[in-house]
Parts: sequence; C-alpha cells; structure tokens
Amino acid sequence: MKLSTKTRYGTRIIIELALQLNKGAIQVSKISSSQKIPVKYLEQLLRTLKQAGLVKSVRGPKGGHLLVKNPEEIFLGEIVRLFEGQTDLVACVSSPETCEMAADCLVREAWYDATSVLYEKLDNISIADLIQSNGKYNPAACVSR
Repeated sequence: MKLSTKTRYGTRIIIELALQLNKGAIQVSKISSSQKIPVKYLEQLLRTLKQAGLVKSVRGPKGGHLLVKNPEEIFLGEIVRLFEGQTDLVACVSSPETCEMAADCLVREAWYDATSVLYEKLDNISIADLIQSNGKYNPAACVSR
C-alpha cells in the first residue's frame, strides 16, 4: 500500500497541532511554513480533519486551529482511514467478487492477514507516541491498547 499525500500531510498537520498543543490556536500560515504544505492544500485537509472531529477552528485575531482530541487519543489508523478509507492490500480481501479466483486463491487469506496486521499496528501508534519518540519511533515502546 502506498499512502497518499493527503494522508501524509494530514498526519503532519495533526503532529504540528499536537506539538503546539498548549500554545493556543495555530494559524494556517504557521502550519504551512513549518510543515512545508501549500496553504490551499492545507485548508482542504483542515476541512477534512474538522469534519472528522479531530480539529476545530477559532476565529478572531488570535484565531487558528486546535486539536479537539488529546494526542494520546489520535491513532495513525484513524488518520489513514480518514484519508484513504479502509484500504486493503489487494481488492479481493474485502471484495472477493472482484477476482474470479478468490474462492480458490491460496494467497488471499495471507493478504487478509497482512492487511489486518497493518491496521492493528497503525491503530496502536498514537500521535503522542510519535512526539515522545522525537523522530526516533520505537515500536517496542507502543504497547497494545
């Protein structure tokens, strides 16, 4: 699976807001500058994040954007599903009718298992885990939730 730019940038937006958590609302221009995301694209992604209940906007001179949830409550799996949908490694995992060999396929269950393991892992990595690792993510530090 290859993650889209939306997913990668969306995750970076959430991380930026988490890093600035106790500093008030963060303006689009600051997020754009620090994360190297074009403003127009950033605004589109923020709309999606707001609709999902992860981010809220604050109007006024000190306005900007804030996380709605704590970084400990936001998991990579949630962000991936938001921007990608529930993506399987191969289409026949969730839609066996897309392959005429699905019923007799010897590898389909392995693809299903691999997809499950991927999302199980992503569902156990929080934004807080990434921030606390300071760029040196340690999977052993993330315990099953």
